[in-house]
Amino acid sequence: MPQREVKAVSDNAMFELADRLKELRDAKKAAEEELKSINAEIDDVEYRLSELMISSETQNFTRAGTMFCLSTTTRASAAAGMKEELFDALRSKGFGELIYETVNANSLSAFVKEQIAENGDELPDWLKGLVNVFEKTTVTVRKAAR
Repeated sequence: MPQREVKAVSDNAMFELADRLKELRDAKKAAEEELKSINAEIDDVEYRLSELMISSETQNFTRAGTMFCLSTTTRASAAAGMKEELFDALRSKGFGELIYETVNANSLSAFVKEQIAENGDELPDWLKGLVNVFEKTTVTVRKAAR
């Protein structure tokens, strides 16, 4: 093959791959936008279903072979601007092992939940003002047992 033909074939392949790469990136961006939209709708529907289940005092139910269950989790996070104070309080109370570079959100939540349970269902005084605690109710979905 003469040099010009090789260059033309090479340019053609390069342009085809460049076009395909652009198409794929555009498709990925569109899929990510659709996923954001679907996730937002899931959050809305899950919230509305959990509210209905709570108001009707329905802990769980089965529909079309799928079980829907209410699940409540306790979450905790450092209060705004109080992270260093929280770290100092954890260290002074002997819980410094929770801290690496920061405190893992799940570890902090589990720790705070334990502290609340040990303190008669309320936050110990030494943690008040250092953490924000809230409960989040969600609906878990799983295949129903037969």
